[in-house]
Amino acid sequence: MIKSLCVFCGSSVGVDPVYKEAAIQMGTYLAENKINLVYGGGRIGLMGVLAETVLENGGSVTGIIPKFLSTKEIRHDGLTQCFEVDDMHTRKQMMYQLSDAFVAMPGGFGTLDELFEIITWHQLALHQKPIAIYNVHGYFDPLLSMVETMQTQKFIPIDFQNYLKSDTSLDGVLTLLGAR
Repeated sequence: MIKSLCVFCGSSVGVDPVYKEAAIQMGTYLAENKINLVYGGGRIGLMGVLAETVLENGGSVTGIIPKFLSTKEIRHDGLTQCFEVDDMHTRKQMMYQLSDAFVAMPGGFGTLDELFEIITWHQLALHQKPIAIYNVHGYFDPLLSMVETMQTQKFIPIDFQNYLKSDTSLDGVLTLLGAR
């Protein structure tokens, strides 16, 4: 049972409104199902939309933001809990510790950094928590193609599909994580 879900996503909303809508749907689901959101602690972009949606629907949100990003990503001050940490490494470690599962939604380098670190920890058997990519509007198709290439060229294990799953629908992602 997932009680706390970490969502990696952008500090921008992107160009296509479908990304914002996906964040709203995710936030609504988390609040309605009493699943705590763990995320980067910002008030802008998809992160902000997601957190606001959870809060507006009576849910619980835990933010973790490095001190140097408090002004850049504009720390969200209305969260259930917010931890200000010294650096990105501490942020990722704390996200891991406070979460039962992980989802990546559209985002940039920071989203990919967080996603790949948690995947690497899983590959190294440091954890067995579920990981999924919410492939909104095919956003991650090029990345998933690259991961398949890495596998066929024997740079990653053939069983990566056992710990890195992807779906284009919220319902599918939640099913993959065992949250439905």
